[in-house]
Amino acid sequence: MTATPTKQGSPRKPKAAAPKPLLTGRFAAIDFETADYGRDSACALSVVFVQDEQVVDTWTRLLRPPRKEFVFTYLHGISWRDVQDQPTFGDLWPALAARLKNVDFLAAHNASFDRSVLNTCCERAGHQPVARPFLCTVKLARAAWHIFPTKLSDVAHHLQIPLKHHDAASDALACAQILIKAREDGHPYTDLLHKHALKPLRKRT
Repeated sequence: MTATPTKQGSPRKPKAAAPKPLLTGRFAAIDFETADYGRDSACALSVVFVQDEQVVDTWTRLLRPPRKEFVFTYLHGISWRDVQDQPTFGDLWPALAARLKNVDFLAAHNASFDRSVLNTCCERAGHQPVARPFLCTVKLARAAWHIFPTKLSDVAHHLQIPLKHHDAASDALACAQILIKAREDGHPYTDLLHKHALKPLRKRT
């Protein structure tokens, strides 16, 4: 196959395929619960660390959001009384971020929400979010198993994953297990990231 000449007469080089990322088999599934409609109102966060399809650690904390008013207590059961003496997101993030730098990617169910909460909380606290791709298990469940509707409770029921919905630790663990099951069904992490990762956010100018 000959290269196509450009207008200037020089041959146009064919585009090289983008190299696939080198993965270590380590990822973290995360889940936020929020107090109100503000993306800065995280009141609980759980992170499940997975290495080679095995859960190796779980980190779960209640967080004190910037406002006392709670809108979503009816969903997750957390109120201001539960978190008023807890650390803020900004207090805990530097140590957690150091651990997340060792993972290939982050995963969440409806990942656009959790990424938005993470980025907003980091911005409010004056911290940088971890520069890792975000894989969405909603998109994964629809493509891999044709599950509709695709709420976490629906996917967990379909895959027979135990779940206490809107409990951050249970939701994060279920998200991790969705990915583990996808990997066991023969879907490599490189392909999952290529197909189901969120598009990178544009840098603000």
